[in-house]
Amino acid sequence: MGFWIPGIVNAKKSLNHSASSKTLEIPKGHFEVYVGKNQKKRFVIPVSYLNEPLFLDLLNQAEEEFGYGHPMGCITIPCSEDSFVHLTSCLSV
Repeated sequence: MGFWIPGIVNAKKSLNHSASSKTLEIPKGHFEVYVGKNQKKRFVIPVSYLNEPLFLDLLNQAEEEFGYGHPMGCITIPCSEDSFVHLTSCLSV
């Protein structure tokens, strides 16, 4: 004999849908980073940035400050959002 609880079934479907839709938000050839010192904002950036010396310097600074254990589950970059946007706009040219 079993019980059917619609709220739990719907919640599970909702969680599965949100988890699958989150992975769809990151296109192939991209990865996510969180940027900011206090309040972090998520950015999805191309993997090709890993070939750029300027971006690698920024990652080295992030490693020095945060190490490899990231509480948010991905790379965290400790700079202002404006600085990050400026840097990535220079790389996109």
